[in-house]
Amino acid sequence: MTASREKAPGLGSESAVAFAITVAFELVEGAYLEFHRLVAENAALSVKLEPDCLRFDVLTPADAATATHVFLYEIYRDRAAFDLHLASAHFRQFDERSRDLVISKTVLAYTVRENAKIQEPI
Repeated sequence: MTASREKAPGLGSESAVAFAITVAFELVEGAYLEFHRLVAENAALSVKLEPDCLRFDVLTPADAATATHVFLYEIYRDRAAFDLHLASAHFRQFDERSRDLVISKTVLAYTVRENAKIQEPI
């Protein structure tokens, strides 16, 4: 059997480089459930409505009962796609509705060179 490498959707070649951000939120005490609802909705809409939003993961603590932090990992085809995300109605709505739930937000930008498990052909 010959192994093949699966590429991230939208990345045309193994040498293609995407744009990623991470966002670390520190939340106001007691705000986790509402914030999580808002960020989960924003993530789902971003993947559904933005063709160049390739991935949007919401990482949460294993013990949500005492959670005060949420971490996002987002991949876009390029920086321009991320800029379109920032201008989208769903992001602006999320940003406005979640602002008072957040103590601090740290955003870092990255380039992505994909490494993935090799998948056997079906």
